[in-house]
Amino acid sequence: MEQQIAAPDFWADPENAQPITKQAARLRERVDRWRDLVQRIRDARELAEMDDPGLADELEAETEALEAAVERLAFQAMLSGKYDREDAVLAIHAGAGGTEAQDWAQMLLRMYLRWAETRKYKIEILDQMPGDEAGIKSVSVSIAGEYAYGYLRSERGVHRLVRISPYDANSRRHTSFALVEVWPDIQDEIEIEIDDKDIQIDTFRAGGAGGQHVQKNDTAVRITHLPTGLVVSCQNERSQTQNKERAMQVLKSRLLALEQQKQEEQMAVLKGEHVNAAWGNQIRSYVLHPYNMVKDLRTDHETGNTGAVLDGRLDDFMEAYLKAQAGDGA
Repeated sequence: MEQQIAAPDFWADPENAQPITKQAARLRERVDRWRDLVQRIRDARELAEMDDPGLADELEAETEALEAAVERLAFQAMLSGKYDREDAVLAIHAGAGGTEAQDWAQMLLRMYLRWAETRKYKIEILDQMPGDEAGIKSVSVSIAGEYAYGYLRSERGVHRLVRISPYDANSRRHTSFALVEVWPDIQDEIEIEIDDKDIQIDTFRAGGAGGQHVQKNDTAVRITHLPTGLVVSCQNERSQTQNKERAMQVLKSRLLALEQQKQEEQMAVLKGEHVNAAWGNQIRSYVLHPYNMVKDLRTDHETGNTGAVLDGRLDDFMEAYLKAQAGDGA
């Protein structure tokens, strides 16, 4: 790839050049990470061979740091799915329950944005529908960074909240649901042909929480894929053409993810496993009353520190799920 990039005519075709430079940068980062680790191990071994008691504390600290680094890279090596290293699109939909459910969807959005920020991932709100009184009805977010999809695919399913509702004058306990969808944001690499007669394109005015720039013209785009019923909206870009292109990219990613999901369900049936519909597939409970507990129903991983989880500390839950999947040979 570096030889290709160094060629004088490389940027003559920007559409082909951009994905190559992006992939090369990611591969270079991965290689550099392993090389740096190997060099640190060599340096630590040299320190150990010196057998100097004065270096014992420094050597012990470096050994612990190396163990943590190796464990982290070993875990990432388990993220070997075809699209695990890709960017992701995450969508959240409030369930039935009006304002309470819409507020829960907003809380989940904040949780995932905090998680992405700690990893220094690039975040872009593609489309957002505000709630009637508070919260959001739905949102779709592009999260760009290495292994974004690999980690976030553990979050697909229904998330359940139990709490004393701040919107209930009688301070009663409410249960709310929200559906989280995740698919790889592959963009230029997807070779899926979509027939014009299979899609319906609507335009509308971008504005409010969904667009960074309130528009006077109909720049926002909604594409409906008629055979599957999938609906994709984009209103974050400046022009209708840009929004249409981005929405088509997201639609192709969703169609690819839908096909992947069908294959997984067929495999589950062959294995004799029960396959739930999306809204029946509850994966995690967040209980804020009468006690504090977040529990993943697939792995039984749990914590009483609900505040930390809602602030984006999700890695333990994600890793527990992915390790369980790897153990099952998934």
